Amino acid sequence: MASDPLPITQSITIAGWELVEQFVRASGPGGQNVNKVSSSVQLRFDARSSPSLPERVKNNLVALAGQRMTKDGVIIIEADRFRTQDRNRKDARDRLKDLVAKAAAPPPPYRRKTKPTKGSVERRLKAKSSRSGIKKLRGNIPPD
Repeated sequence: MASDPLPITQSITIAGWELVEQFVRASGPGGQNVNKVSSSVQLRFDARSSPSLPERVKNNLVALAGQRMTKDGVIIIEADRFRTQDRNRKDARDRLKDLVAKAAAPPPPYRRKTKPTKGSVERRLKAKSSRSGIKKLRGNIPPD
């Protein structure tokens, strides 16, 4: 299944030869089976030298991957949530797909600065002055 391509978006597909899966023994659910079967998956993807990704996506991946990316630019995803190798393999591939899709998403639109309306400024100042008046009444009463 590692040889299957991983479609990310309409224009981005990671080739199967770029993904390296390694199976290791996992802790967690599985009972005695945990000691015998290597059900955990380590999925490795060399994002920095991948021909499938545009430069913008590679740069975004560096920021998004965090500790999952090594200094060499290899993303390592470990999946051991499930008891079976197949489900862990699918989970790792799905998590990589989500990460790359998030990096490939277009940037948010530019935020234009706006000024508060005249009415909202007046309401805010009126509320402040009324609050100030209430707090002034809490002070000591001068002797007569």
